[in-house]
Amino acid sequence: MKNINLNNVKFETTAVKPEQYPYGNIPEVAFVGRSNVGKSSMINALLNRKDLAKVGAVPGKTRVINFFNVDNKLYFVDLPGYGYANVSKKEQQSWKYMIETYLYTRKQLKLIIMIVDIRHLPTENDKIMHVWLKESNIPYIIAATKADKISKSQINKNISDIKEVLELNGEISVIPVSSKTKQGKDELWKLIKLNIFRSEKD
Repeated sequence: MKNINLNNVKFETTAVKPEQYPYGNIPEVAFVGRSNVGKSSMINALLNRKDLAKVGAVPGKTRVINFFNVDNKLYFVDLPGYGYANVSKKEQQSWKYMIETYLYTRKQLKLIIMIVDIRHLPTENDKIMHVWLKESNIPYIIAATKADKISKSQINKNISDIKEVLELNGEISVIPVSSKTKQGKDELWKLIKLNIFRSEKD
């Protein structure tokens, strides 16, 4: 399986339309989730960085698509959060169009990591996103973040509740993760590499 040097990681570019996406055929892993669910924090944790992906204090702050180059072997793609109500309808539609354009047209997209908050049941927007994922034929993983904020005994119950609400089958992984304690980091990386490099022989 492909070795990745996490000392060779950098911010690549920001985009709002396809012509601004990176050129080339490097595979991409996209991170989706509702506003303020912890996408940027998870990217930072996976890449052993504190502030490579900017963590907004204000929900809905990420209004662009950010590409992070991981050892010239893959890109992590931080998509704007969905479902944040405290912006204009016009801006919400703009974000929706930006996200959907990337998800529908980007051939380099090989894996999607959908992030939910382990402390709460998935929202209506989460359910809509998951229906799209099921129909997209793009491999995906669900990461239930903020696992450090509940007791260990509660984690399994909450994971089961998330699976029930999203009507998951047994093939889809739901990984409890914590950007603070790094819980779930190794498991996520294993699944990322498995999906991205499954056709390569190293």
